[in-house]
Amino acid sequence: MLSKLMLPEIRELIESRDGTTLSEVLDMWQPVDIAELFEDLSDDDERTAFQLLHGPQRTLIFEYLDRQTQHFLLESLDPTDAGALFNDMSADDRTALLEELDEGDREKHLRTLSAQQQAIARSLLEYPEDSVGRLMSPDFVAVRSNWTVEHVLDHVRRHGQDSESLNVVYVVDHDMHLIDDLRIRQILLAPIHTTIERLMDTSFVSLKASDLKRSAIEVFRRYDRTALPVIDDHNKLVGIVTIDDVLDVAEQAATEDAQKFGGLEALSEPYATTPLLTMVHKRATWLVILFLGELLTATAMGYFEQQIAKAVVLALFIPLIISSGGNSGSQAATLIVRALAVGEIRLTDWVSVFRRELLSGAILGVILGSIGFLRIAVWSAFSDVYGPHWIQVGIAVSLSLVAIVLWGSIIGSMLPFGLKRLGLDPATSSAPFVATFVDVTGLVIYFTVSMIVLSGTLLKE
Repeated sequence: MLSKLMLPEIRELIESRDGTTLSEVLDMWQPVDIAELFEDLSDDDERTAFQLLHGPQRTLIFEYLDRQTQHFLLESLDPTDAGALFNDMSADDRTALLEELDEGDREKHLRTLSAQQQAIARSLLEYPEDSVGRLMSPDFVAVRSNWTVEHVLDHVRRHGQDSESLNVVYVVDHDMHLIDDLRIRQILLAPIHTTIERLMDTSFVSLKASDLKRSAIEVFRRYDRTALPVIDDHNKLVGIVTIDDVLDVAEQAATEDAQKFGGLEALSEPYATTPLLTMVHKRATWLVILFLGELLTATAMGYFEQQIAKAVVLALFIPLIISSGGNSGSQAATLIVRALAVGEIRLTDWVSVFRRELLSGAILGVILGSIGFLRIAVWSAFSDVYGPHWIQVGIAVSLSLVAIVLWGSIIGSMLPFGLKRLGLDPATSSAPFVATFVDVTGLVIYFTVSMIVLSGTLLKE
C-alpha cells in the first residue's frame, strides 16, 4: 500500500506543478492505492494532482475514486478533458457514474463521447436501474465454433486488449446467440489445430440483462465464477459481468440490509455524504413507527394497573421481561433473514424452522427462567424485598420468561417468512420492529401469568 509518509513529497510535487515527476512517482503504485491517497489531500491539491496526471493511469485512478471525489473532479475539468476521460473509462464504471448524475449533467457528458462510446453508454442506460444490464460490460471476446485454437489465439491477440476479462472466451453463432463458454486455459492447453467445437460441452451459466443485480450475487457464489455472460430475451450475448462489480453489489446489499435491521430506511448514499435532512427523514420514519408501537406498552400497563397496585413487586421485573423477549426475537429474526438471503433455507422450510425455534425457544426460556428464579431466591435469603410470597413471585417470573422467550423466538423467525411470502424485503422485519412487537405482547403474557400464579396471594381480592 502507498505509505502516508509519501504525502509531504506528493504535496511538494503538486505545489511545484511538476507533473512529470509526479507521474513517475505515482507510476510505482497501484491505482487503488493512489486513489486512497487522494482522500487525504485537500480539494485544491486533489484537483491539481489530477490535472497533472496523464494517460491511462489517470483514468484508472479516477475509476477507483469515491463518487463524491469523482463528481468534484468532473466539475473542475473542461468539457474536452471530461469527454476524453469518459471515453477512456470502462463501460460498466462509466454507466455507474452516469446513472447517479441528474438528467441535464448526464446528457452533457454523453454528448462528449465518441459516436461508438455514446451508443454503448445510451444502450446500457436503457436497462432498468436495478438490473444486471446496468452492471455489464459490452467488451468481451466472442469466437465461432468452427474456428481452430490457432485462429482463436490470433483473434485474442488482436482484440483481447479491449476485453473486460480474458479468463473466459464465449462461443456464439452468426446471430450472436450464446452457444457455450470456454475457460482460456482449455484453449491454451489444446493442440493448435483443434476446433473449438471439439472443446465445447454446451454446458454454461449465464445471466439475463433483465435480472435483478442482487440475483447475480447468488449465481456467482453458486458457480464460483469470476465472469459470467449476459444474454437478452432472445439468448443473444450482449455483455459480461465480472466479479468486481458483483462484489460492489454484494457490499451495497449487505449495507442496506444492515441499515434496515437497525430500524431505518436504507440510505441511497454513503453516510458521510447523505444530506442531514435526508438522514433525519430516513431515521425519523421508523423511529415514529416504533415509538407509536412502544406507546402500546403504556396502554397494556394501564390495563393491568390494579394488579400492579396490589403487587408493586411485579413492576420491578418489567424491564427484565420485555428485554428478554425482544432479545430472543431479534436473535431469531437475524438468523432467519440471513439464512433466507444466502439460500440456506427457503419459504417451504417454514414448518421445520417453526419446530426448531419452538424447541430452541423453550430451552432458552427455561435457561433464563431458571436464572430469574435463582436470582429471586438468593435475594430473598438476605432481604425481604420480594415479600413473604417470594416463591410465587419467582414462579410467576420464571414461567413468564419461558413463555415470552418462546413467543419472541417464534415471532422473530416467522415474520421474515411472512414478509417474503408477501413479496416484501425480509430485512424490514428489523430487530427494533420485532423487539417492539414482543415488548407489547410480552407485557400481556407477563401479567396474565402473574394473575394466574398470584391470584390467591398477592393478587387476592
